[in-house]
Amino acid sequence: MSIDPSSIPNFGGQPEPQSGGPAGPVVPDQDLVKQLLDQMELKYVVDDEGDLAAPWEQFRTYFMFRGEGDQQVFSVRTFYDRPHQIDVKPQLLESIDDWNRRTLWPKVYSHTHDDGTVRLIGEAQMLIGTGVSLEHFVSSTVSWVRAAIEFDKWLVEQLGLEQEINEAEKPDDE
Repeated sequence: MSIDPSSIPNFGGQPEPQSGGPAGPVVPDQDLVKQLLDQMELKYVVDDEGDLAAPWEQFRTYFMFRGEGDQQVFSVRTFYDRPHQIDVKPQLLESIDDWNRRTLWPKVYSHTHDDGTVRLIGEAQMLIGTGVSLEHFVSSTVSWVRAAIEFDKWLVEQLGLEQEINEAEKPDDE
């Protein structure tokens, strides 16, 4: 099973006419996800637990398969590495509630670590055990990755973190 490069959605122009009918359902696996990430020109690694991870500067996105048989699930989970202080958690929760109401994915939640820092996690899942259309799998995965990136940009804007980021990169004038 392989991915036809023309099946990766461009979310813009007119789709090219497809020859032949749609393929039957497939049960995606890690090799298929690797092909997709290669075609999207994304770097990835396989972690100690065998999960695929695509690293960005401020977050990591994992592509995981869980469960067995008809109940197998494909999950795209993004761990946002930017630490937030516990005193801003109410504002964070308000922001992610707004995101979760307005968007389909990723659904974002918070995790408070033992040291008191709060980090965010985004997730989207698809039941794949009985098979899914290859086109649906590809377009969903691409959309989920793009939405994970978009959430990080949106959160920076919502919380006014652009100024903090810019100031951290600015050399001292004195």
